[in-house]
Amino acid sequence: MSAYHVPVMLNECLEGLQIKPDGTYVDVTFGGGGHSKAILDQLSSKGRLLAFDQDVDALNNTKEIKNRSFTFIQANFRYLKKYLRLHGIKKVDGVLADLGVSSHQIDEGTRGFSTRFDAPLDMRMDQQIKHSAFDVVQTYSEQQLHKMLGMYGEIRNARTLAAAIVSARQNQPLQMTFQLLDVLKGYAPRGREFKYYAQVFQALRIEVNEEMVALEEFLGQTADVIQPRGRLVVMSYHSLEDRLVKHFIQKGKFFGPVEKDFFGNEIKPFKAINRKPVEANQQELTKNSRSRSAKLRVAEKQENG
Repeated sequence: MSAYHVPVMLNECLEGLQIKPDGTYVDVTFGGGGHSKAILDQLSSKGRLLAFDQDVDALNNTKEIKNRSFTFIQANFRYLKKYLRLHGIKKVDGVLADLGVSSHQIDEGTRGFSTRFDAPLDMRMDQQIKHSAFDVVQTYSEQQLHKMLGMYGEIRNARTLAAAIVSARQNQPLQMTFQLLDVLKGYAPRGREFKYYAQVFQALRIEVNEEMVALEEFLGQTADVIQPRGRLVVMSYHSLEDRLVKHFIQKGKFFGPVEKDFFGNEIKPFKAINRKPVEANQQELTKNSRSRSAKLRVAEKQENG
């Protein structure tokens, strides 16, 4: 299981959840099962853990868990409330989300997530969906590509790059990752090429998997399913995700000022436990490069939230 991917900030996540042995918890990003296994170690036979993941590779990792307290749900976390209801659960004591793509998905060359391997432009986390990165690159209009690259990749020359992609695909379909990289090479800032490639691939991955939309839907549901004094623990890996999480915790919404009642009291479901995001310590940074960009936020459900 540890070979799948090393869980990032494991101890910090467990501390954030404040696990009660007989509590009910949800790990909405099972992946290699590292976080889930550690949570199960702290639960008694009366406790319960439900884990979500849409990736079939994650399903294979559940075979290593022989614990009656564990339930695996092969679904996107945007359907959190629906599946908890199907399993007879209305309220939980804590929810953990480790966002982003796993090391395993990146290292699996055939999935098309990485710039290191020449593979079909796929990037689907749920391989049941029909819409792949190839479909985005091949069918999106120049305007759609410009918007996607600017919004999700934060590419400065997004308009120019979008035009270049449209032009290149008229000569031949951009089916493989290296074909796309050949186009990108002419527009990447000198000395920052690899970061630029990663930003473009990030934009494609977010678009294909509807990651930002799914994150908003998921966060909105946590306010309904986490009981008072329960914990929300979210780890993000890029500024777009972290900004959404931060705003939701601070304001109970994603845009605009926090709402207030007649008496001027803020109306929001959660209270931030850590004012600034927790980051990996030097020891973990040395062992696990994936932890370098991780930001962990912890919030507690308010009594009147």
